[in-house]
Amino acid sequence: MYTKQFEIRWSDIDANMHLGNSSYIDFMSHTRMSFFTDQDLGLDKMISYGLGPVVFYEHIHFFKEVRLDDHITVSLEISGHSKDGRFIKIEHNFYNSKGQNMAFSEMLFSWIDSKTRTLGVVPNELLRQIEAFPRSANFQFLSKEDTRKYGRKPTDISPESLTK
Repeated sequence: MYTKQFEIRWSDIDANMHLGNSSYIDFMSHTRMSFFTDQDLGLDKMISYGLGPVVFYEHIHFFKEVRLDDHITVSLEISGHSKDGRFIKIEHNFYNSKGQNMAFSEMLFSWIDSKTRTLGVVPNELLRQIEAFPRSANFQFLSKEDTRKYGRKPTDISPESLTK
């Protein structure tokens, strides 16, 4: 399990005086990018592949409040990836200094081709790195169906309906 520590700052809290929703996402993103950098897959390496990480979803389950000046640890575990490395599922947990689980998140991401702005193809060197990532106890290889398990598709509306 990969972990990153944070202190909750004034700018992290919301009007209810606890950690705001967007701050959870910021801490998870920072933890992921630190993990990738520690795995020799920092931003420079991603750029050299012409790829960048793109998030499909982040589902967060909140258990207990995180407050100003609290110290938290955000964990990261790889709980799945597709055999071609295009999709990776990550689980994050938020713990307070007593080890209490404050929140849990599951997220799915892929790689976007920085030129075509479509899903990128994972080169063999990157696939070998992904295959070497530490895995959670519940790791599974992701099928195409796993990446679409929520079945959401966009529903467009007419532009005129936006101005009423």
